[in-house]
Amino acid sequence: MRTVIFDLDGTLADTSGDLIAAANYCFDQMPFEARLDPINDAGTALRGGKAMLTLGLERAGQYSAEQVEQWYPELLKAYGDALDVHTVIYPGAMAAIDVLKSKDIRVGICTNKPEGLAQTLLERLGVRDVFGSLIGADTLATRKPDAAPYIAAVEQAGGVVGASCLIGDTITDRNTAKAAGVPCVLVAFGPSGGDMAALEPEAIIDHFDELPGVVQRLLG
Repeated sequence: MRTVIFDLDGTLADTSGDLIAAANYCFDQMPFEARLDPINDAGTALRGGKAMLTLGLERAGQYSAEQVEQWYPELLKAYGDALDVHTVIYPGAMAAIDVLKSKDIRVGICTNKPEGLAQTLLERLGVRDVFGSLIGADTLATRKPDAAPYIAAVEQAGGVVGASCLIGDTITDRNTAKAAGVPCVLVAFGPSGGDMAALEPEAIIDHFDELPGVVQRLLG
């Protein structure tokens, strides 16, 4: 059974605005000036909560690993309280998934967002039932770029790893696909930035309208 597994943040949905809002909530509680910009720092947001805390603390000259660990649970709580205020699914994503499913292709999600937060977000966006699997950062003992979460996402969706591919937006996704021995498609429209071609994915798409054709070429 052919299967397509999606990364969530920066691939399926732009979650950067709500992630940065959660980080800035934490910075507001600190006794020094630290802020992230919703536009210029969007790429950092998609690398996770600890990356955002690190950047803000470094800018304020207050970075320490202890500070990051101390505030990380607070950031997750703040994010969980308001994770669908600014978040939007990328244009064409759900239509492309409908096309894939109409061709008997299974779909699932493998994300480095904690599973509970990913579950809640997808439910709030009204799309959780579309996906046959959801593997988060804490579902297993390891996370991407280890291959195990990806393999679990494929199998949970009812697919076979050898007939699957990963849709992502970062080097983490590229390395996950390499570890699993599957093709990788990177999206060029997310806030992650960087030279996607330099990561040598099997394909790059500029819009989700291109995805069904690319999947057909990669998986047959």
